[in-house]
Amino acid sequence: MARHAARRGRDLRSAQRAPRTRRPWLPRRGVVLVVIALTMFGCLLLVDGLARSQVGVDAGGAVPEVDATDGVPPAITDGGPVIDARGANPTSARMPAKTVALTFDDGPDPTWTPRVLEVLQRHHVPATFFVVGSNAARHPELLREIRAAGSEVGLHTFTHPDLSDASGLRIDRELSETQLVLAGALGESSYLLRPPYSSTANAVTLDALHSFQAAGADGYVTVLSDTDSRDWERPGVDAIVRNAVPANGAGGVVLMHDAGGDRSQTVAALDRLIPEMQAQGYRFATAETAVGLPADNRAVSAGAHLAGATLIGLVAVAGVVVDALTWLLVIVGVLVVIRLVLMLVVAVRHHRRRHAPGFSWGPPVTAPVSVIVPAYNEKENIAATVRSLVASEHPVEVLVVDDGSTDGTAEIVEALRLRNVRVIRQENSGKPAALNAGIAHARHDLIVMIDGDTVLEPSTVGRLVQPFGDPSVGAVAGNAKVASRRGLLGRWQHIEYVMGFNVDRRVYDVLRCMPTIPGAVGAFRRQVLLQVGGVSDDTLAEDTDLTMAICRSGWRVVYEDSARAWTEAPATLGQLWRQRYRWSYGTMQSMWKHRRAVVESGASGRFGRVGLAHLAVFQVLLPLLAPLVDIFLVYGLLFLDPVTTLVMWSSVLAVQVVAAIIAFRLEREKLGVLVFLPLQQIVYRQLMYAVLIRSMVTALGGIRLGWQKLRRVGGLDELLAQNPMPPSAPAPSGSRLVVLSRR
Repeated sequence: MARHAARRGRDLRSAQRAPRTRRPWLPRRGVVLVVIALTMFGCLLLVDGLARSQVGVDAGGAVPEVDATDGVPPAITDGGPVIDARGANPTSARMPAKTVALTFDDGPDPTWTPRVLEVLQRHHVPATFFVVGSNAARHPELLREIRAAGSEVGLHTFTHPDLSDASGLRIDRELSETQLVLAGALGESSYLLRPPYSSTANAVTLDALHSFQAAGADGYVTVLSDTDSRDWERPGVDAIVRNAVPANGAGGVVLMHDAGGDRSQTVAALDRLIPEMQAQGYRFATAETAVGLPADNRAVSAGAHLAGATLIGLVAVAGVVVDALTWLLVIVGVLVVIRLVLMLVVAVRHHRRRHAPGFSWGPPVTAPVSVIVPAYNEKENIAATVRSLVASEHPVEVLVVDDGSTDGTAEIVEALRLRNVRVIRQENSGKPAALNAGIAHARHDLIVMIDGDTVLEPSTVGRLVQPFGDPSVGAVAGNAKVASRRGLLGRWQHIEYVMGFNVDRRVYDVLRCMPTIPGAVGAFRRQVLLQVGGVSDDTLAEDTDLTMAICRSGWRVVYEDSARAWTEAPATLGQLWRQRYRWSYGTMQSMWKHRRAVVESGASGRFGRVGLAHLAVFQVLLPLLAPLVDIFLVYGLLFLDPVTTLVMWSSVLAVQVVAAIIAFRLEREKLGVLVFLPLQQIVYRQLMYAVLIRSMVTALGGIRLGWQKLRRVGGLDELLAQNPMPPSAPAPSGSRLVVLSRR
């Protein structure tokens, strides 16, 4: 083991001397798999979004603005509703007298289209259903029912845009996509088109005519209406029947709807309209046959049918995936909200109990404490850290374990010449080895471990060890706080520490399943550390691994919120990424290492079934699904009602703001920083998702990582300047030096 540690230290030093090469942020296979998965998921969302785009019912055509029809030939404005713009000179045709073409827009709809077809079949009347491609792709079986009933299918575009404002490319795409759906569902095509928001021929504007001509270039004939039933207003059955009858015995193309809302009045009116008009001598025909055009819906090639069937299949798969994810999102949202409420309730209870008058852990703890500071290249902050320790109001000895630093960390500590400070040098062997070396040389039975970039308040050590007045307490987690809050990244981490880590620790304390004592500040009984075998190097998160081992051994681990420690937070996104990657991956390693606790009995079983289960669900599984919130935010803004989407997202954010306010009150922190919370949810949270995904990929790949140390930028001296601590008298002969050989 010693030879292995020494070899690892030599390898690390060699790597430090070697030229630095850029390493991929993920294993190459992991990159490929993640990119492929995200691309496929994005395509499915796009397909489903287009298929589910909200479609409004065609209202009556608006009266065109003055001069809007200038340039439109009289053959169109004075003509009929069937406009053939396939040639150089558009022509139009009227329906013959006493001849009616029933047309239905905006479908198909699984509720109303079958009921309309039932009425048409009962009266043996054909109709033309101008379908929206996105609806038809989701309900291709309804297209087959329409054709089986003897009616025809025309195009009403794919996503229901106003074609008069659309580019030629958009028009072509809208029609070709809808045509694909018809080909896939029926093996047929259609050359009949009704543009959304169109009106009668005398209201055709020059822009609308240009869109008719653009469609005509692809072989489409435009079918408008000249008799509007106005069923979209739901004026009542009598009014719909009255509106649908052409005036003075003329023929007409009647506009009705089989989708877009409650169409019960339409169905009832249709059942009355047909026999009444037949009794008046009207006949029913499709528009194109009535004006002498070829019948619609002709067979397509096998290739076109296959392409259309593929599109419909993609829409079906996308629908299933999105529906499943929607329900999953609802479940996740409910669980997260319930957990958040319960966590806050428990955290408030913990705070009130610990700060209640008369609360005591037992007899005051006055025994001296050994403080261990593992240090590897900590020249920026080590002096501030050591000075804060010797200024402690509680008697301490300080052991700085220099783990093969190359920046003069040990020399800086020695030069301070502070009383009760010892420097222990060893070859670079990693943080766990440094902590174990400190434990071996500690003189006292109570041990505090902190990081080399942490500053303690004078009262911190004394408060941190008071819970040891309870003989069942084996370890204590302190309150780690972000010292550098100047930049946006520092403020985001400050919010995370307060409303995330510290609230969690209060709850874990109450449930007696603390998974992590922060490396920045924690206290232990020596006998407990020896009982669990010291600090293990099996995982990247040695603090989590150690805490889990202590919980499983039956000792109680508690949280002391008054024992504050100020630590340097990562100053750049790259440093934050490396830190959180180590935490996330190390936590997964620790959970896997201690997985047997789930099936064990006693304290270990309680920790496994409560602590590990909570970590697995709320720190691994649900965070992996949490990006659904942001994905569906974008999805809703693009394809659904953006106002409703923003209201729902804002409601979730409001719940988080309330939770943050409560958490900040518990910590007695200023609330002003919470103005950065919304931006944190949009930007910072995405980074945490990526870290978790990378950690999961790394864990599944079984890759072993080394101790990733952050580049320190200093700044803790500023904190000390703001909170002066009393100087300590120098040791008569300087700091004591102990050299450990790992050879």
